[in-house]
Amino acid sequence: MAASITQATGEAVDLVSGGRGEFTVSVDGQAVAKKSVFGFPAEDEVVRDVAAALKGG
Repeated sequence: MAASITQATGEAVDLVSGGRGEFTVSVDGQAVAKKSVFGFPAEDEVVRDVAAALKGG
């Protein structure tokens, strides 16, 4: 997923280990995608949400 985000946005991605089962994608300290009780978000949704956050939307 990190590679997909970098490819789509041109931005470097930092991977930070979290707790067991933790999955949160943040842009400038703001969560834009998280694992829910239903599972992980789809990769294309995460890439879209990160790109939107980087553009200020």
